[in-house]
Amino acid sequence: MKFFCELKRMVDDSYDIEIGHSLRPTLIDDLKNGLAGKANRYAVVTDSIVEKLYGRAVYEDLLENGFNADIFVIPEGEKSKTRAMKEFLEDSMLEKGYRRDCCIIAVGGGVVTDLAGFTAGTFGRGVPFVNYATTLLAAADASVGGKTAVDTPLATNLIGLFNQPKKVYLDIDTWKTLPSEQTASGLAETIKHGCLGDRELFEYLENNVEKIFEGDRAACEYIARHNCEVKYRVIMKDERESGLREILNLGHTVGRAIETVSDYRLLHGEAVAIGLCAQARLGETLGYISPDNRARVEELLKRARLPVAIPDYIDKNALVKKLYTDKKVRDGKLRFVFQKEIGEVMQFGENCFSKEIAEDEIAAVIRQI
Repeated sequence: MKFFCELKRMVDDSYDIEIGHSLRPTLIDDLKNGLAGKANRYAVVTDSIVEKLYGRAVYEDLLENGFNADIFVIPEGEKSKTRAMKEFLEDSMLEKGYRRDCCIIAVGGGVVTDLAGFTAGTFGRGVPFVNYATTLLAAADASVGGKTAVDTPLATNLIGLFNQPKKVYLDIDTWKTLPSEQTASGLAETIKHGCLGDRELFEYLENNVEKIFEGDRAACEYIARHNCEVKYRVIMKDERESGLREILNLGHTVGRAIETVSDYRLLHGEAVAIGLCAQARLGETLGYISPDNRARVEELLKRARLPVAIPDYIDKNALVKKLYTDKKVRDGKLRFVFQKEIGEVMQFGENCFSKEIAEDEIAAVIRQI
């Protein structure tokens, strides 16, 4: 005997990305106008650095405007992107009496938005959330696209789900308080976007990258918009990473491994910068990028104050082994995304944008850099 459960449905996960300056009043107005639906409690999730700069201000804005809110603070840094920290958030919310009639507001960088978005996707079997990005890295990558995940000692970003926010706020004024190394970290993801899908962005950075460190208003607005446009063009075609979306992992196979093996002494963007150099050098040997364009990538990374060589303290043998924790690995084989010159990516078949690489091929590159 069979009983057929027909559960077809159409879901509209569209949302706005607001790019601007001093966007806290806009957030409050949007909530008053029903952004979070029927939510009547608001959990502000932030980290120990951003709390003092922006997190507590958002929380106090909520209280002053009559919203029922609490603030939940996690330790800053990549080491907080764990299942244990997600459990801490969930238990803390439950202890405060939070149930399904709530909304989570993530105020911070990529760790906060990843963790808060993952928590929102499972708390009460799913509650709305909003991202208020306070770093260039989050604006370039983590707060757009709906990827939420945590890391484990065995793999990065493999425990998670796709969960789209109700809205994303990219408050460029928050970049003013970023240390220069955090600005550089965000530029790594921006340069990655230029390499894989926006030659105009890449060339703009070649001419203007120093202006980002100076806080130039027009330059910051330009890269914020172009970062969103590149990600949108990819995610619109492949929301759940069935093929094309893996191009957003350009530089991340080596980058994520270095980040982990360094015990997070390297910032995410610093590790990705080295990963971009690795894929470009390997791509040069395979004929995907010319020596001149490979040199342009490395030169732009240097001007963005990013490393282009593996630090001496990294165990390169351990690094090679760590590559196998990458989420693109299939049947125990390493797979890499490669840029095609500048502004495009290589395609290796129908809906296939990564290529199987032998361990000794990438190990040779790692020894060189």
